Amino acid sequence: MAGVPFHLVDHPLAHDALAELRDARTPPAAFRDAAHRISLIVAAEALRDVPTEADTVATPIGPADARVVRADIVIVPVLRAGLGMVESILELVPRARVGHIGLQRDERTAVASQYYVRFPAQIASSFVLMIDPMLATGGSAVMALDLLSRAGASAVRVICIVAAPEGVAAVQRHHPGVSIYTPVVDRGLDERKFIVPGLGDFGDRLYGTVEA
Repeated sequence: MAGVPFHLVDHPLAHDALAELRDARTPPAAFRDAAHRISLIVAAEALRDVPTEADTVATPIGPADARVVRADIVIVPVLRAGLGMVESILELVPRARVGHIGLQRDERTAVASQYYVRFPAQIASSFVLMIDPMLATGGSAVMALDLLSRAGASAVRVICIVAAPEGVAAVQRHHPGVSIYTPVVDRGLDERKFIVPGLGDFGDRLYGTVEA
């Protein structure tokens, strides 16, 4: 992982949620709950150094020194799987703005194509969290980061739930200044470009669209 700002979120509660996400027996409702829990933990870590300003607040007893977040935070999920993490992060930062990147992966070639992009205005000075639960080949992440870069975003972090070494390496090659936050890096990819052992198709398991 040398050369890329890489952050392994080694929190016991993150790994407890990850175990439930990996389990093939976990139904969609429980999968969504585990995704919510792990997203909160990883996002909190990714926001650890978000800029704050000194302030004073009036408690019922008297004034207290405070640190408040006034930075503009933008959450950008890669559709559709990334949507499953957005509400969790909005719990942490209710004032955050949300953009969307729609990418469709060709199941035969594993190459992503763009079908939708919408960013909030003036994100060049924003603190951007780009969300893609599965960092597999890295193709989707790199394409999403390219789009954010062209829109002027510079302070960007990638949040994912499971990563493969190939995906981390792809981000390293194309966007070496972008930090990656994840609880785990798995062994690698299979012949279908799925992460091994991974947890299957995140979007299908999240929304209950797994084929029988």
